[in-house]
Amino acid sequence: MSGNMNLTLKIWRQKNGNVQGELVTYPVKNISPDMSFLEMFDVLNEQLISEGKEPIAFDHDCREGICGMCSMFINGRAHGPKEGVTTCQLHMRSFKDGDTIVVEPWRATAFPVVKDLVVDRSAFDRVIAAGGFISANTGNSQDANALPISKFNADTAFDAAACIGCGACVATCKNASAMLFVSAKVSQLALLPQGQPERYRRVQSMVAQMDSEGFGNCTNTGACEAECPKGISISNIARMNRDYFAAKICKEEEVN
Repeated sequence: MSGNMNLTLKIWRQKNGNVQGELVTYPVKNISPDMSFLEMFDVLNEQLISEGKEPIAFDHDCREGICGMCSMFINGRAHGPKEGVTTCQLHMRSFKDGDTIVVEPWRATAFPVVKDLVVDRSAFDRVIAAGGFISANTGNSQDANALPISKFNADTAFDAAACIGCGACVATCKNASAMLFVSAKVSQLALLPQGQPERYRRVQSMVAQMDSEGFGNCTNTGACEAECPKGISISNIARMNRDYFAAKICKEEEVN
């Protein structure tokens, strides 16, 4: 694509979680197609500051698709129109001159709006804290070949660990379910020897915390997998469900 673009942005502005927000229209001009979406936002904020207006608040950090901070709902899709990318990896060449782009925050009860496009995703942190750890003996670490792991389990655990906790799965799910995120965190430990001691306690604790945070349940539409920038598979949800029911059965047998 050659030449710069003029665009119309409709961006959600909300002072805080206690007031009603609204979409506000901003024209931006001379946007290079080589800019990232966040760089375009930087240009807009510089324009607003020069006009004496309050800049738009949005989350960002690494700008390399690693941290999961850049949570924007763009034209009705989490992270925008491209598959397998975060917002910071989305470039303006994905749009055309004259386009209107609607940008909103994640929409979920468990992700309350802090300001504008920034939402509080600390619910994810509490889910991980509820059980996302392993017991490790003190002293020297074991030799790698002393813990045999099948290639399938190693690869599958690595794929699950690729989850960056951005929350796109929650934002795109009609039920605001966090099952893909939680199942990825459960799976990456359940598939490895180090994760076995707490395996069943972990899945019960993390699911209980997920429910208490107000996330919805999964109805297997697959939207979460389709919009996940890291391609996390919904097979992790099936694995988590199996572990959850196995934990319940084991607990009942212990009681009886």
